[in-house]
Amino acid sequence: MKTDTETPGLVIPDNEDERVRFEGLTDEDLAQCVHCGLCLNACPTYRETGLEMESPRGRIYLAKAAKEERIPINDTFLKHIFLCLDCRACETACPSGVQYGKIIEAARGEAIRVRPGGLTARFVRWLVFKQVFPFPGRLRALAALLRFYQLAGLQALVRRSGVLRLFGQFGQAEALLPKLSRTFYAAPNTEVAPARGRTKHRVGFVTGCVMPYFFGDTNRATVSVLQRNGCEVVIPKQQRCCGALGVHAGARQTAQDLARRNIDAFEPYDLDVIISNAAGCGTALKEYGDLLENDPAYAERARAFAARVKDISEYLTEIEIDTKFGAIEKRVTYQDACHLAHGQRVRDQPRALLQAIPGLEFVEMKNSDHCCGSAGIYNIVQADMSQRVVAPKVVNIEATAADYVAVGNPGCMLQMDSALAAAGVATRSIHTMELLEQAYQAAEEEAKG
Repeated sequence: MKTDTETPGLVIPDNEDERVRFEGLTDEDLAQCVHCGLCLNACPTYRETGLEMESPRGRIYLAKAAKEERIPINDTFLKHIFLCLDCRACETACPSGVQYGKIIEAARGEAIRVRPGGLTARFVRWLVFKQVFPFPGRLRALAALLRFYQLAGLQALVRRSGVLRLFGQFGQAEALLPKLSRTFYAAPNTEVAPARGRTKHRVGFVTGCVMPYFFGDTNRATVSVLQRNGCEVVIPKQQRCCGALGVHAGARQTAQDLARRNIDAFEPYDLDVIISNAAGCGTALKEYGDLLENDPAYAERARAFAARVKDISEYLTEIEIDTKFGAIEKRVTYQDACHLAHGQRVRDQPRALLQAIPGLEFVEMKNSDHCCGSAGIYNIVQADMSQRVVAPKVVNIEATAADYVAVGNPGCMLQMDSALAAAGVATRSIHTMELLEQAYQAAEEEAKG
């Protein structure tokens, strides 16, 4: 393989096997876009820049031209493709049913294959996607170090010193760290959390890669809510990261490896559904069929796995749940996580659950389904655009005067809490399942008293 000296960044294959692949993307996928432009104002980066190449339509044109080898996969291509948040808002707006997420993720996978970057970029991808996220033990060790960093007062000292400014985007990422739970979430040794009362359902639970350490209380609340509603919850210890971060970053092979591990982990159990409480994870899990469609050993198994995946709020509104909630005297608004509203089309279900809680005053915010700018690790690698995207979200949350903004995705919670705190807004995020669990506990307290 050689490089075209007249067109920097264009890789010229030496043989047909090395030509552009765009794995998982067909000409028919690209032809669905009729370039009507209805997606433009739904796109966060287009709203911010007004540039055609920062719109879904523009990026589809780039992907099509690169796939047909009419333009090079160079730095300009990477810039536009990776500035996308992959929020899927364009899919909601599109009248033609264009699978934009599939297109942008295939384009990123091809971009990283052809242009893997310099030593630093390759090392970071190797470290994050090959050495950390696939291994729960290593994640737990890293989380324990971060917890010590916080509890020992080192975090406060480092922040006061101003030294984080020397580390650029990684220094900015430190500001997004939540307070880690003193007790991490861990699956039972039996891998099964029994239902409370009569067992009506048998469900699998995807714990997530960072959720047990950064949002342990959310996982505990999720499992408890399921148990309270007749669910025997199976939590396989062999499960791994869902692969969403890898797919978004162009590391498709790593994501495929993780998908295979998760299918192997959950398949032996006779499960009604597989539950996720994180919007980004849920969307990735529901798309395993696309991710592994060219794998003869896993394609059919991946489709069967994906068909059983449901978001926790989606599932609870499909079964008959216990609605004997205690009162929560709080004002609450709701943020539509992009991959829940646009990726999974789950909008009404979380609102219905919140509105069933007595005492809770629910208020809608303006543009609740606009992206908050989190998007996996986007708020680290595209920090400037991320801050531009979240700014109007802070204004809209503040206008509700809510005590809490309920969310169904951990990345959104990190992003909004950081932005709200920086703006001096008292509202804080909370997962919908935590509010439900509080309502159940309040009912128990009322029964005692």
